Amino acid sequence: MAHPKRKISKTRRDKRRTHYKATSPQIAVCSTTGESHLYHRRIGMKENCITEGKCLSTAPPKQLKS
Repeated sequence: MAHPKRKISKTRRDKRRTHYKATSPQIAVCSTTGESHLYHRRIGMKENCITEGKCLSTAPPKQLKS
């Protein structure tokens, strides 16, 4: 394993770690359904999938077993 030749001070270590931060997700509102969603993600996982105002797929009607 790599072994440091000299001790890295707390200040130097913490300066490097200042760039690691959490960002809040960008939330958009769908123009057709009015539902909030993340950008670049499709809406509606079960029946209809909508993205950019277009319906990607429609689920066939469910038939009951008799």
